[in-house]
Amino acid sequence: MSNLSISNVSKLFSTTLAVDNFSLDVADGELVCLLGPSGSGKSTLLRMVGGFEQPSGGSIRIDGEEVMHLPPERRPTGMVFQSHALWTHMNVFNNLAFGLKLRRLPREEIRHKVEAVLDLVGLAGYGTRGVTQLSGGQQQRVALARSLVLEPKILLLDEPFASLDQHLRERLREEVRDIQQRLKITTLFVTHGQDEALSMADRVVVMRDGRTEQIDRPDVVYRAPLTPFVAGFIGSMNTLEGTVTDGVFTTANFSVPLPISNGKATLCVRPEALELRVAPRGGHGKVHRVTDYGTHGLVDLALHDGTRIKAMVSHPDLFQLGQDVTLHPKAMAAYRNDILVHRTAASDGQVRQPERQDA
Repeated sequence: MSNLSISNVSKLFSTTLAVDNFSLDVADGELVCLLGPSGSGKSTLLRMVGGFEQPSGGSIRIDGEEVMHLPPERRPTGMVFQSHALWTHMNVFNNLAFGLKLRRLPREEIRHKVEAVLDLVGLAGYGTRGVTQLSGGQQQRVALARSLVLEPKILLLDEPFASLDQHLRERLREEVRDIQQRLKITTLFVTHGQDEALSMADRVVVMRDGRTEQIDRPDVVYRAPLTPFVAGFIGSMNTLEGTVTDGVFTTANFSVPLPISNGKATLCVRPEALELRVAPRGGHGKVHRVTDYGTHGLVDLALHDGTRIKAMVSHPDLFQLGQDVTLHPKAMAAYRNDILVHRTAASDGQVRQPERQDA
């Protein structure tokens, strides 16, 4: 059993508060992702857990024991950096064996552990290879293996796929998730990639300016964002600023029922939850661009006040440049003063698409 508890941790760099009174509990075997833009404090927080930065205040406990006073090499953590941080003058085997040698383990036990972890990350037989002979993806596997061979209680991943191309990123994150689940190792993972967070994590922590905006399962963070920042940062989102009068939200010439009190409000609608209908004349906006992705289409349109929004459609061939359309949200969320005040979910979870005109 390996649990991580971060309680009221802060980090002050000169006059800049990088992490502000942050708290999080990570359960045994759980993979939690810290997600946020650059400067949100996520990497600083991870480095504090690993012992590479000293918190200005708070507590970090692993299995109930305080580790703040321990240097990185004495903490039961293993960290994988974005830059790999491998020793280029050593071959793969010696990179992995270095930490085990410091623990004065018998030579045969070191060999067994290194070979086992190389097999685990799909690099069996690569021990004699030089680090510079490996591809970027193979180097990242070695970096992961170097952390895993020490059998840490907590695995820390600091944007390990950021320097890799898209296809390799997707393959490696699936492999890392499989390894993490197979070993049941408690993991804290930092990324600014929404797709990585949504596809890998048991829970996502959305950070902003050193603080927590929302902590929940990936599906909940995506479908029920608590703040406009989370709504706009996770996935693609249409954000409309308008006014509510007598239960109706209005912006430009578009209106929709919204049962909240009168006043200004922010309405957020996902592209896949926005149904478009071709209007014979008038409408809420005009089609600006249509992109066909094969599996679906994306219609970029402009409201009459110039506001640009997007809608996902199953038949992009139904829409043409300059066409008038009407908008019909099937799911939406409303915010006031950065607080969620109303949410409507599609009753059947599906977004109905317009019928073909030539059918």
